Amino acid sequence: MWLLDQWAERHICDAQRKGEFDNLPGVGAPIALDDDSHVAPELRSGYRLLKNAGCLPPELEQRKEAVELVDLLKGIRKDDPRHPEISRRLALIELKLRQTGMNTDFLHGEYCERLMHKMNEE
Repeated sequence: MWLLDQWAERHICDAQRKGEFDNLPGVGAPIALDDDSHVAPELRSGYRLLKNAGCLPPELEQRKEAVELVDLLKGIRKDDPRHPEISRRLALIELKLRQTGMNTDFLHGEYCERLMHKMNEE
C-alpha cells in the first residue's frame, strides 16, 4: 500500500471510531451506482467525467439532434425553403447513427405504429 493510501486509511478509521460518519445523510441506505457495465472498462472513467460535466457521447448527441430535426420537420410545410436542408441534415445524421450500429426506427415512428398495432390486436 502506498504511503498516501495508508495515511488516508488511518484518517478514515479514526473518523469512524469518533463516530463522525454516524449522522451523515443517507446512512444505512444502499448506494445508487450508475450501471456502466455496457461501457468498455477503459472508457468508463472518461464517460463518467463527461456525464458529470453534462456532456453526452457523440452518438447520443446525434440522436438528440435527429429527434429535434424530426420535430422541426413535422412543424413546417414541405414547400418551406428550409425543408430540403433540414431533410438532408437529418438523412446525414441517420446515416451516421446507422454506421455506429444504432437503430433509427425511432425517427420514423415505425416503432410506435407497430406497438399500437400490436396493442390493438390484443
